[in-house]
Amino acid sequence: MRTSEYRFVTVWKIAAPLQAVWDAIHDPAAWPQWWTCVEHVTEVQSGAADGVGALHRYTWKGRLPYRVRFDMRVTRVEPLALLEGVASGDVEGIGRWTFSSSDDVTVVRYDWRVRTGRGWMNLLAPVARPLFEWNHDYVMQQGGEALARRLGAALVSISHREPDG
Repeated sequence: MRTSEYRFVTVWKIAAPLQAVWDAIHDPAAWPQWWTCVEHVTEVQSGAADGVGALHRYTWKGRLPYRVRFDMRVTRVEPLALLEGVASGDVEGIGRWTFSSSDDVTVVRYDWRVRTGRGWMNLLAPVARPLFEWNHDYVMQQGGEALARRLGAALVSISHREPDG
C-alpha cells in the first residue's frame, strides 16, 4: 500500500525569552505536563550531553478518535537555534524546530515532513487528508497556547502554512 506524505509548517510567536522557550521544547519528557495532546513521552535512550542521539517514544492524541505513536531520534542540536530529529513508527520522516527572537518575542517554527505508516491512514488519505491536517493543526495550536501559559507569556500569534518551495 502506498504511503501518504504530509508537509506541515507551524509558527508560534510567544512574548517570552528565547532561553525559556528553548528549555521547554528541549525537554520533551516534560511535555505531557503542559501540552495535553502529548499523552506520554518515554526516554528510550539518553544520547550525548547536547541531546544528539537521544531517542524518545511519543503518544499523541488530537481531537479525532485515534492516537499517533512514534519514536523520535535527535539528529541535530544547535543550542537556542535548532532541534531536529527523525521519526519512525505510525509516522516516519523529519521534524525540525527552529528558534529566533526579535523585540522580546521568540519565534518558534516547526517543520514536519512525514509519511504515514498505518494502513488505515493510507487507505483513508484520499478522503480524510483534510481531517488529518486539521487534527495536526489543532495539536500544534493547543501546543502553542499551552507553552505560552506554562511560561506565563502572551501568545502573539500562531500560523499554520504550507512549507516554502
